[in-house]
Amino acid sequence: MKKIVLLVFIAALSFSSCEKDDICDANTPTTPRLVIDFYDINIPSSKKSVTNLKVVGAGMTDGIIFNTSGTAITKYLTSGNTISIPLKIDADATSYSFTLNSGNTNTALINLDNIKIEYTRTNVYVSRACGFKTVFTLNPINPITLTDGAVPDQKWIKYISVEKSNIDTENETHLKVFF
Repeated sequence: MKKIVLLVFIAALSFSSCEKDDICDANTPTTPRLVIDFYDINIPSSKKSVTNLKVVGAGMTDGIIFNTSGTAITKYLTSGNTISIPLKIDADATSYSFTLNSGNTNTALINLDNIKIEYTRTNVYVSRACGFKTVFTLNPINPITLTDGAVPDQKWIKYISVEKSNIDTENETHLKVFF
C-alpha cells in the first residue's frame, strides 16, 4: 500500500511542474489596422459606399484582399462604406493607391488616387505568448498626403479628415474619406 501511495505522490509531483501552453488567444488585440469610413462630399454626415474599390500598397502588384471567397479578380475589390488597411510596422509611412471602379470595362470611369500616411510607431508588449504589437500615432503636422494617379484626371477623393490620430484599436474610425 505504501508503494502505491508513493507512486501516486511522485506522479502528482511530476504533473504539478507542467506549465500552461503558450498559445496566443485569437481574441487578443494585436497590431491594429487603419479604419477608414467613406462619406458623401455633398452630405458630409451621410456614409457613402465605394464601388469596386481596389487598394494596392506602393511597390506591390496585388491589392489588399477584402473577399476571401471571391474570384482572383473580385477578392481584391470592395463596395462597402468602411475598410481596414494595414500600416507598415517597419517604416514611418505607408503609401497606397485607391482605385475607384476598378475592373470597369469603361476605362473613363476608373479613377486612381494615391494616399501616403505618415506616423510614428511604438511597440507594446502584449504577453509572452503573443509577443509585441505595434501602435501608431499619425503625424500631427502632415499625416496624409493625397495625390492624383499617374494618369492625370480629377481626384475622386475630395477630402480626408483625421478622426483619431492614435491607432491602437480597430473599434473606431481613424480617417473619413469624402468623395
